Amino acid sequence: MATLIGGPSAVMQATPEVQKICDEIKHHAETKAGKKFAVFVAKSFTTQVVAGTNYFIKVNVGGDEFVHLRVHKSLPHSGQKLHLESIQTLKTQQDLIEYF
Repeated sequence: MATLIGGPSAVMQATPEVQKICDEIKHHAETKAGKKFAVFVAKSFTTQVVAGTNYFIKVNVGGDEFVHLRVHKSLPHSGQKLHLESIQTLKTQQDLIEYF
């Protein structure tokens, strides 16, 4: 099935690049969630090309608990840093990564 322009990509297994994104925004995720995460391991993700890239990332935060992150990565010329747009807590491994 082809990806629609501006639509989300297929779900992919997390890559080292996606884990690096998670490492960079972990503090912001903890602040938004209101708690510390002992574990913060990216498991899978989708992307959406906009004015930059939105990453929707499923992250294991310990045991059977997951969070979903929406992280925006601006185009290189903008000079902006990664930005955690939103976080969904209390997710499971089976929960689909959807736009939020």
